[in-house]
Amino acid sequence: MNICNLAKFRNLNEIVYQMDLNFNKNEDYNKLLLSELRQKFAKVKVGGGEKRIEKLHSQGKMSARERIDYLFDKDAKSIEIGAFAGEGMYKEHGGCPSGGVVVKIGYVKGKQVIVVANDATVKAGAWFPITGKKNLRAQEIAIENRLPIIYLVDSAGVYLPMQDEIFPDKENFGRIFRNNAIMSSMGITQIAAVMGSCVAGGAYLPIMSDEALIVDKTGSIFLAGSYLVKAAIGESIDNETLGGATTHTEISGVTDYKSKDDKDCLDTIKNIVDKMGDFDKAGFSRIEPKKPALKPEDIYGILPKSRAEQYDTMEIIKRLVDDSEFEEYKAGYGQTIITGYARIDGWAVGIVANQRKVVKTTGAKTKPSEMQFGGVIYSDSADKATRFIANCNQKKIPLVFLQDVTGFMVGSKSEHGGIIKDGAKMVNAVSNSVVPKFTVIMGNSYGAGNYAMCGKAYDPRFFLAWPSAELAVMGGAQAAKVLLQIEASSLKAKGEELTPEKEAELFDKIKAKYDAQVSPYYAAARLWTDAIIDPLETRTWISMGIEAANHAPIEKPFNLGVIQV
Repeated sequence: MNICNLAKFRNLNEIVYQMDLNFNKNEDYNKLLLSELRQKFAKVKVGGGEKRIEKLHSQGKMSARERIDYLFDKDAKSIEIGAFAGEGMYKEHGGCPSGGVVVKIGYVKGKQVIVVANDATVKAGAWFPITGKKNLRAQEIAIENRLPIIYLVDSAGVYLPMQDEIFPDKENFGRIFRNNAIMSSMGITQIAAVMGSCVAGGAYLPIMSDEALIVDKTGSIFLAGSYLVKAAIGESIDNETLGGATTHTEISGVTDYKSKDDKDCLDTIKNIVDKMGDFDKAGFSRIEPKKPALKPEDIYGILPKSRAEQYDTMEIIKRLVDDSEFEEYKAGYGQTIITGYARIDGWAVGIVANQRKVVKTTGAKTKPSEMQFGGVIYSDSADKATRFIANCNQKKIPLVFLQDVTGFMVGSKSEHGGIIKDGAKMVNAVSNSVVPKFTVIMGNSYGAGNYAMCGKAYDPRFFLAWPSAELAVMGGAQAAKVLLQIEASSLKAKGEELTPEKEAELFDKIKAKYDAQVSPYYAAARLWTDAIIDPLETRTWISMGIEAANHAPIEKPFNLGVIQV
């Protein structure tokens, strides 16, 4: 390396990384994963396809994404929730790209809002089961962050061939309107714009919102369309007279504003939002943001290709936080979890991260100079994390969990040392935490480790995955080995043997199935994660997430309840 070029590197570590062959291999691999992510997202963005978008345009309508882009402030940041919802699902029904609905958080007249827009290019905006789940997730985000929500309605209603999976249960379609009522009572602003069809049960959405708009000639609202009305009561009437813009703004009073076209409707929404007052803030600490001192792009080379390979998680953290400054808490204790304070885009955060390199420890529960495996949670690391989480709640500091965890340590020594008890303390602290939590899966997210590191079941404000993420009870190879042992025992009980050939065949079959299911896209399709993101977008997601959370003052004290000491 030319000595004249050394000035562009921040420190010696960066020079070493850039010269390391393994770094380059990791970088190539992770950039390939990122390229795959971008290709998949480009496909998702066209929804039902270019021809259907052209059809909307011929009707004088904008697509769901065009509507959101026009509504949001120009050049302001935005993030998308559940872009890969429905990925690979409902193939027998022609698929459901993005769950048939686009959900984004962005800014309108400088105010942060969440927008839910039906994609009419996907089965006329009909509701699949995943559509309902995604809408409920959007409302959940609005409720927990007291975030104004805007609905851009253009939907044919429930997808009837799957009505039994979308209609009757607690977490199905009807829950949407219950949430409308709850949000109204909480004072969360809801604005609904009917820009296409709004039928059957979905017709309650505009009226359950604070203010409702409808676009002339393209928007319509009715419990039953003209054909059903004819069949039910024998009345002959056209859809426009039955439930068009003129009917609902001048006769029924169902809607509040009549718009001439999509842009006019969206402009009216902008004007409404512009007049909204400020909100009570939670008061999270923020100062002038700084970029990381170390190059964030190095993450691609630091993060290994193999999920089993060790690496120093601290080097990832330094490339995510402001000025690469990190105040580590209990640095010499419980070293398989890193805890400490930092800032991300100016916001104060407490970071809980799995350390992925093998460490030496001299803790009370271990022998001197004993080696501990990276990515595994031991009793001392669980104890440290519990205490740190409590401290962040005491100081009103949002928590960021960086997951690359294979689970808790097993074996007689760990069991006798109380690993279950110490793990339960950590799960208790995560469960009862009252400050906003954000979780990023960098690599592994297996078993109970997922729970302790604030998995989706523990209410993180955002649950995100990098393209390198794997999410499952255990990895494909481990699961295949366990199931092979069970199969071998079963055959032995019958007096049979598992031949090497049969064993290899069965191993490959089980591993292939599990490998498909640990993919971040499998998780994202089912909304187990909110998004798969470029690692370099992590700071934006956490910053916008804390900004959203700042809308909602903390209303209850932190209390761990009863725990085993």
